Amino acid sequence: MIFNLQKYFLLLLFASTVLLSCGSKMHVPSGYNLVWSDEFDVDGLPLSSKWTYDVGDGCPNVCGWGNNELQSYTKGEKKNVRIEKGKLIIEAHREIKGNQSFTSARLKSNTFGDWRYGKIEVSAKLPRGRGVWPAIWMLPSKWEHGPWPSSGEIDIMEHVGYLPDSLFGAVHTKSFNHVQGTQVAKSIYCNTLSTQFHTYGMEWTKNKIDLYFDGQIFLTYTNMNKGFEAWPFDKEFYLLLNIAAGGNWGGKMGVDMAIWPQQFVIDYVRIYQLKINT
Repeated sequence: MIFNLQKYFLLLLFASTVLLSCGSKMHVPSGYNLVWSDEFDVDGLPLSSKWTYDVGDGCPNVCGWGNNELQSYTKGEKKNVRIEKGKLIIEAHREIKGNQSFTSARLKSNTFGDWRYGKIEVSAKLPRGRGVWPAIWMLPSKWEHGPWPSSGEIDIMEHVGYLPDSLFGAVHTKSFNHVQGTQVAKSIYCNTLSTQFHTYGMEWTKNKIDLYFDGQIFLTYTNMNKGFEAWPFDKEFYLLLNIAAGGNWGGKMGVDMAIWPQQFVIDYVRIYQLKINT
């Protein structure tokens, strides 16, 4: 989700599709402790003790957030992000802000929640319509192996609105990334992504990363012990939640201007770690 995706959408479309039962199931982790969570119990803005924001359009460093996206991210504006009735709502609007034609929000746990290894579960209902691009993903806290993609990226869930019944998971490293066409990615078919809550998850140890949908593994990436180029996942990462508008992948088939605003609704975020990390 971080840099130019000129070929990414095609590569993911041709990535193997996994057919899983489409129904939300709670996957209770065995041997894990809950170390960080947000149940979004209190109406208002997200807790400043747990979340911070990326703001603006990414300029001057990576305008359009590296993907020619159309939104400007705001900070603490209830129109774009708020908690209502036990749910976090990230809401993208069609409106001019600076040089961009949409506003949205991108929350991140960085500095408040950074982890090496563990299990992540996010219960969410996705927006719908051509041009939406929501994501649940992770980036390195300190970029100790170098700039993207050397320090890695984990896409627990990405969705593009012109494929309303599909979601995608991917792992990016220096050796395996979409720029080279070598990224590790898989897709899932489910026709209730925008009408029901589903659980998106990841289990990460020093040996492998498993991505989950409704408690079922759909992608496994294994540590091949070939250095950081293939496995930069020995450092702390943080979580991001956002909706992008348009962009190289999300807007590949255009943007329907009549669908906005659109909501990405999150029921909870839960982070577990093993009692003894392995």
